[in-house]
Amino acid sequence: MDPMFSPALHRQRHEFVIDFVRSYKPKKVVDLGCSECSLLKQLKFHLEIELLAGVDIDGAILKKKMCGLAPLSTDYLQPRNDQLRIDLYQGSVTQKDARLIGFDLVTSIELIEHLTLADVKLFSEVVFGYMTPVAVIVSTPNADFNPLFRRMSGFRHSDHKFEWSRAEFKSWALKVCLDYGYEVEFSGVGQAPPGYQENVGFCSQIGVFHRLGVSEVCNTLCSTDAEDVSSYTLLYSKIFPSLRDNNILRRVLASEVLYWAEKLGRRWVEEKTGVKDDADTPDQAGGDGEERHRAPENPLQLEEKQTAACGAAMKSLVEHQEVGKLDRELFWTDGGGQQESRKLGRCVSVPLFVLWGCCPKICTLSGSLSNLRQLLMDNAKVKLTQDGSALLLNLDEQDEEDHDFEDSGYADAMRCPHSVEPEEDWDANV
Repeated sequence: MDPMFSPALHRQRHEFVIDFVRSYKPKKVVDLGCSECSLLKQLKFHLEIELLAGVDIDGAILKKKMCGLAPLSTDYLQPRNDQLRIDLYQGSVTQKDARLIGFDLVTSIELIEHLTLADVKLFSEVVFGYMTPVAVIVSTPNADFNPLFRRMSGFRHSDHKFEWSRAEFKSWALKVCLDYGYEVEFSGVGQAPPGYQENVGFCSQIGVFHRLGVSEVCNTLCSTDAEDVSSYTLLYSKIFPSLRDNNILRRVLASEVLYWAEKLGRRWVEEKTGVKDDADTPDQAGGDGEERHRAPENPLQLEEKQTAACGAAMKSLVEHQEVGKLDRELFWTDGGGQQESRKLGRCVSVPLFVLWGCCPKICTLSGSLSNLRQLLMDNAKVKLTQDGSALLLNLDEQDEEDHDFEDSGYADAMRCPHSVEPEEDWDANV
């Protein structure tokens, strides 16, 4: 019986790359021979990556699959701290392109066996000699394992030009290291059945290359030659929403400020009047969209700590205010005492320094109290006092969210279908 792998072999290869990314946290990653972009779709969720690129010679399949790399609705609801850009190129891995120089990680998963031996030499020159990445992961079928597939004759795929034994793969890898200044570790995925592992090795053999050092001479030559080299065709480029975008930062900060201001205001009103508010509060409803999607460590402890800090700050501030000021402006008015004048409602005025002291995320997003005030100014959803020291909030007013899909990019994400198609792989059932 042919060996069976669980999970499937192609998933094990991708998981090998993902484990490497988790350990080394590269910021710039390119997948050569990305085909259906299945590895890229997994890597885009790793927040340490700022530039993710894919290269494949088949432009048609890239155009078919590139929509699966678009930002999801959650990427707009909870933007990343750092920017992510995804680029897809149509081109041959035997050709140079300056846009791929200096990446932290280059992956080549089951690619080189589709090249002629002459093209493998060019591949080595382009990847290790020209692109000079910090690390390279190369996987390829292990021919020593093939006799275990009793129903297979010839190569594992009709397009394979060769399949190396472990000795042949090691010989090529060591020559690459000698020529271009790398060291290599050998590994693999796809365990052989009991009793066979030592004799045949892994089903897919993997070489992990690490650059030994930065050659100033090589880098100088590469940068000189690279100025006009642009042989690939850019088919897709997308920048994900992040807090580096000032408009997004202002929106997220305003949402956080309004959430905590309403929470503080309702709590203070309940303590002031002794009447529990029956309206849905952020505590009851789970906050706004971003708050509901947030998943901090120990959320219950964090919530209790922040609420306690807010309560203490509010209580301390209230105790030091004159009653006249409280009724007139600082925290709460009852609509002028007229029952029919509900349009004015209950207005709370929450000082920005109270919000600053209550919520660590507000501190992190704004950087300073003066920046907080500056970022909230001219925001249509936020009303500040005349001197800009406090936020005005009408607790009886139910604001209708105005989602500007076109400006936010949310609409683009929703227009692009995220269909899930079965991934084709020769060993999908192996």
